[in-house]
Amino acid sequence: MAGERRPTRRPLRVLHVAAEIYPWVKAGGLGDVIGALPAALATEGVEARLCLPGYRPLLDAARVSDVVRLATPFAAERVRIGLAHLPGQPPAYIVDHPVFYDRPGGPYGPDSGEWPDNHRRFALLGWAAAALANGADPRWQPRVIHGHDWHAGLAPAYARAFGATAASVLTVHNLAYRGWYPASLFGELGLPPDYFSINGVEFYGGVAFLKAGLFYADRLTTVSPTYAREIQTPALGEGLDGLLRGRQAALSGILNGVDPAVWNPANDAALPRGYGVADAAEGKAAAKVALQRRLGLAIDVDAPLFGIVTRLTSQKGIDLILAALPELVGRGIGLVVLGSGDRDLESGFTAVAASSAGRVAASIGYDEALARLIFAGADAVLVPSRFEPCGLTQLYALRYGALPLVRRTGGLADTVVDATPEGIADGTATGFVFDEASAPALSAAVARAVGVYHGDRATWHCMMRQAMTRDFSWRQAARQYVALYRELVD
Repeated sequence: MAGERRPTRRPLRVLHVAAEIYPWVKAGGLGDVIGALPAALATEGVEARLCLPGYRPLLDAARVSDVVRLATPFAAERVRIGLAHLPGQPPAYIVDHPVFYDRPGGPYGPDSGEWPDNHRRFALLGWAAAALANGADPRWQPRVIHGHDWHAGLAPAYARAFGATAASVLTVHNLAYRGWYPASLFGELGLPPDYFSINGVEFYGGVAFLKAGLFYADRLTTVSPTYAREIQTPALGEGLDGLLRGRQAALSGILNGVDPAVWNPANDAALPRGYGVADAAEGKAAAKVALQRRLGLAIDVDAPLFGIVTRLTSQKGIDLILAALPELVGRGIGLVVLGSGDRDLESGFTAVAASSAGRVAASIGYDEALARLIFAGADAVLVPSRFEPCGLTQLYALRYGALPLVRRTGGLADTVVDATPEGIADGTATGFVFDEASAPALSAAVARAVGVYHGDRATWHCMMRQAMTRDFSWRQAARQYVALYRELVD
């Protein structure tokens, strides 16, 4: 009717709960996601906020104003919850409890280890998020709490126990990390006694934070559609496949993205010169020479150069590369490795680099500028993972025109189009894909790539251009999350 007013929607307020955020605190891809997704959601009209542990880098990055002091099971004193405005990010609630979070080392422990009280550290994070969902800040109350990985797994459980009205979402970034602790520690978590049940947080006689989130959250997501299917199988379900099959209607896969402003070869200061789709061949040739010179490789623009930027673990299939390396080097390729992890793998690559000087270089550790130079200077990037929830490495490689060579699993299967005759003919191919997790299968895929590189450089350049124009921006993911939130709250 004329003059009739339509009801206005309430603001869609979403609280993201996580243990990392790039660039201040990062141990893996989770930090990259949290550094980009909430900000992307804000551009889609979501009132996003963050809930983060009070790590020293976050406290140093912004002034924190008091919001509330919470009574919790984790400290005799009330725990301070503050509000900070980190550069380029939505407002962030900081759980400021120095005895838990102001420690040397990474977010989870010294070096690559874990702190023995991580169950209490991340239970407090979930407790604070649930309290905020229950109105702890009277000026801003979320309609959805969105937890990420096991560190936030108790947030939906506490929200249920508190009787919070907010809906809850849990995103699984890697099911292999479940946050399991002995049953003897359950009493320290402040959950109702009946929550220690197979229909609750109990998992193989202990407490699993991730299991709690999978059971109590209203909706579940993973970071790629294929991984959402894979984790419902015994092979990749990590003992939780039965629960996930039972919650199939609540489970979906939303592919991660990359920030095209952050990962952009046209204006990347780590490169000797910027380049775009039109001049990618010239730009990558300059980056290849710079990379070869920096790592002491023979300067050879025409030899195919393969890159590896990853954690050196068996999950990433890095042992397959090491097993195939003598054959690969025999094919005349160059190889650059950047990463750290398993000591045997580190030593293996270091030894090969020493015995194949000028052809193979290994840099143990992580260097952001070097990673970017590898994506720009490498012709192809190897990602032969045994499983890969989403993977960001192949997305960065695509942006920089380095063709990913990947195993067909998880997000790798969802993002890389194989250079089959059909894919080459119709111009959709963006990389090389193989199936079996074995060194011979990897070697065969490398042989295919080298054959295209040497035999049909025009096709290679066409694949580069197609790779660089694929849209894996966060806007695509943000819109899918908004639709999911709307389903929950409307």
